[in-house]
Amino acid sequence: MNIAIVVPARLASTRFPRKLLHPIQGKPILLWTAERIRSVAPDFPLYFAVAEQELKDLLEASGYTAFLTDPDLPSGTDRLAVVNETLQADALINVQADEPLVTGEQIALLAELIRRDGYSMATLGVPIEDLTSFRDSNKVKLVRAVDGSALYFSRAPIPFDRNSTGAPGGEWFAAHNALLHLGLYAYRKEFLAAFRSLPPSPLEQIEKLEQLRALENGHRIAVGISSQMNVGIDTPEDAEDFLRRVQQ
Repeated sequence: MNIAIVVPARLASTRFPRKLLHPIQGKPILLWTAERIRSVAPDFPLYFAVAEQELKDLLEASGYTAFLTDPDLPSGTDRLAVVNETLQADALINVQADEPLVTGEQIALLAELIRRDGYSMATLGVPIEDLTSFRDSNKVKLVRAVDGSALYFSRAPIPFDRNSTGAPGGEWFAAHNALLHLGLYAYRKEFLAAFRSLPPSPLEQIEKLEQLRALENGHRIAVGISSQMNVGIDTPEDAEDFLRRVQQ
């Protein structure tokens, strides 16, 4: 199977305007992510699907291949679908442009999952270890079936323990396989082509999670479990945290 990595990128960001160009030790966040992917996953072709010429120019000046896509496209998945009309890869792995600590193990696991028959998509979860993360609506939770396929994604704390008399703790999370969703995906070519024609679904619109559009339309999503929690950069405070990490 021919698998490529495509990173969707755009400058619009509510909490951190133009964050992909924010310099950390003189290097824009987008280039930190690009260099990380090239370092940990050198066997996969790497491309970028960008919404602005400014990002395309930055990437190409650093030796990367970038496709300029319509800035009005509604999602990163739509950007990947457009780019794959040219690439024609059998499957694409989607790494977020603001996650410069993605690991090679995570990318390899996504590639392994998307090769399995019967799945349109693949994604990853990481075990929940604390109540704060479980209750944080900015962190997406997921539950999966016994065969490893996704049942649901939510910003709410799921699964809900009806019989619990108190707040769940570490043992409860482990026993119930409670997972935080990592925003990494792999897609089959056929699914990407079909996704663009699917209207936003009711659950997607209420939860603001586009992967629910796939589930609501009968597509199966394989879920792998990673032991590594990614650190996305969503705010200026996250950028400061990443700086501290690279200085260690």
